[in-house]
Amino acid sequence: MINQQRLSDEFARLAAINSPSLHEGQVALYLERRLRTLGGKVCYDQAAAATGGEVGNLVARFAGTGKETEPLLFSVHMDTVEPGGHVEPVLRDGLFSSAGDTILGADDKAGIAEIIEALEVVREQGIPHGEIELVVTIAEEIGLVGAKQFDFGLIRSRHGYALDTPGIDWMVLRAPGANRLRVEITGRESHAGVAPEMGLSAIQTAALALAEMPLGRIDDETTANIGRIEGGVACNIVPRRVFLEGEARSHDAEKLQRQTELMVDCFVRAADAMSRQIAGELCRPQIKVDVQPDYPQMAVDEDAPVVELARRAAAAAGQDLKARVGGGGSDANIFNANGIETIILGTGMQNVHSADEQVAVADMAHVARLLVEIIRQA
Repeated sequence: MINQQRLSDEFARLAAINSPSLHEGQVALYLERRLRTLGGKVCYDQAAAATGGEVGNLVARFAGTGKETEPLLFSVHMDTVEPGGHVEPVLRDGLFSSAGDTILGADDKAGIAEIIEALEVVREQGIPHGEIELVVTIAEEIGLVGAKQFDFGLIRSRHGYALDTPGIDWMVLRAPGANRLRVEITGRESHAGVAPEMGLSAIQTAALALAEMPLGRIDDETTANIGRIEGGVACNIVPRRVFLEGEARSHDAEKLQRQTELMVDCFVRAADAMSRQIAGELCRPQIKVDVQPDYPQMAVDEDAPVVELARRAAAAAGQDLKARVGGGGSDANIFNANGIETIILGTGMQNVHSADEQVAVADMAHVARLLVEIIRQA
């Protein structure tokens, strides 16, 4: 049923097109032409204007044939992380990897190739189906930016599948929500050797905050991280300013709020601890914290129709599809928040966001077979 050679060729073509976030114009043009050859009606939304990207989110609509059912959504993203550039996909013993020190781009081009192959099979076999809506977003890798700017008025689907998690035979029903923190600490600079007592170190303030801050795995639903710190001018200057970026994630909204507030409070208490008299004046590091909701949590019930459809399709394909809890955010978080019940399916990609990224042709064929059955069973 699945043409593995065609699927392999499709993935190789996609992977070779460089498409870092907000620079997806070339791959979008390829997808526009490719999806139209499959009978899709293709349009773009206005996300390019909102994001400063080369192109907006792509929507391809495939009319139903011989079956009156509700529209069914499939979602993938067209951007990839760095390092990209000249990506050269290499196939050895049925396994794709990158020939150089770039990423491969299986995240998420494996998912794109799988849905294209599924659409090829559905058309070849004349499988009756309802309307299919495919959304290919931009800028997913830099914070679900494309999905956040997506014009949901362009689609009618109320349930669907996002192809965007490692491995196969997995469906993610729950994923955390996240807050992003940006912190600026302003102290007082001074010569570190001549008059250190006249300075107020922003880096030391940050260190005190981080030493107290619960980070990593907080509990089975919550994580936190400070992922970026930058500051100081030279080793002989008490640093006046430091910038930090971090995040908190949780499957529970109250826990997410508590963890975020605790992280902010650690910076405030560190500033209080650093306060002292300098030249007769009480000086305290200034803390500026910007907390932005990054994405909302998603939770789809085990007995939801979209889950039951996936289970029926897996049984028809002879596959054992299991549910699991996700630890990261995806476009599915945004689709669920906008009233489209969406679960995440594994695409077979492995070691993503690294030069060791891989995907097996057999695994992509496995997923494409599942997608065909989902379309058939819908």
